Amino acid sequence: MGKSTLLNRFVGRKVAIVSDKPQTTRNRILGILTTEDAQAVFIDTPGIHKPRHKLGAYMTRIAQNTLEEVDLVLYVVDASVPPGAGEEYILALLRRVSTPVILALNKIDLVKKQELLPLIEWFSERGNFLEVIPVSALTGENIESLNRSILENLPEGPFYYPVEMVTDQPERFIAAEIIREKVLNLTREEVPHSVVVVVEDMQERPNGMLYLAAVVYVERDSQKGILIGKGGKMLKEIGRLAREELEVIFGNRIYLELWVKVKKGWRDDEAALRSFGYE
Repeated sequence: MGKSTLLNRFVGRKVAIVSDKPQTTRNRILGILTTEDAQAVFIDTPGIHKPRHKLGAYMTRIAQNTLEEVDLVLYVVDASVPPGAGEEYILALLRRVSTPVILALNKIDLVKKQELLPLIEWFSERGNFLEVIPVSALTGENIESLNRSILENLPEGPFYYPVEMVTDQPERFIAAEIIREKVLNLTREEVPHSVVVVVEDMQERPNGMLYLAAVVYVERDSQKGILIGKGGKMLKEIGRLAREELEVIFGNRIYLELWVKVKKGWRDDEAALRSFGYE
């Protein structure tokens, strides 16, 4: 869908992980855009979907609860995919909330121009939007127009965050998410959805190197084997990609240790979900 890519584009820095897998975002991710005369606080929520387990129900609940808590909803739709029952469900949900909505038709770089008008009409017939703005989070097309519309439709108020701040996420959360992103991008089928990452240790060593120890949990032994790979090749690649990106983010040399453990059926286990921070 591109919600996280759009958020990163708004704030000018990566604050949310990105992958081509559905339901990549599991938590509320805060992104802060500050200009000379305005500050917008974006909340990237999990996508609304029909849950198949307790983790999915938790994710959908976060998104639905957020609809009433914010001043403005940015409804991001993948314009390259024909709308179906999922969009009908979300539109019905939006009609029940009083929060104003801007519709962003994303991925227009993948759509022929003549296909956009029927799509705009389809959504406009089913929803009451302040504006419908076709954009491409990838190329940046129309992002300035969308940004301007958002700022114009937000109520006046104080700056809640320092001007240099772009997110409120703690460093351990950021590290865990970057590691999970590499798993998402390197694995297929059920494996990426069955993964949760826990950073168990994070400390700066006397030599200035940042030491990180993290556990990648999966639900089945077969998934553990896939993540480790032949001769540990897959896990080494995940660690290499994560370490390289985290060194840029934190501005430190990093020593990263990764383990893979099995927590059977954790996505449907309330105690496990709480222990992993999904409350």
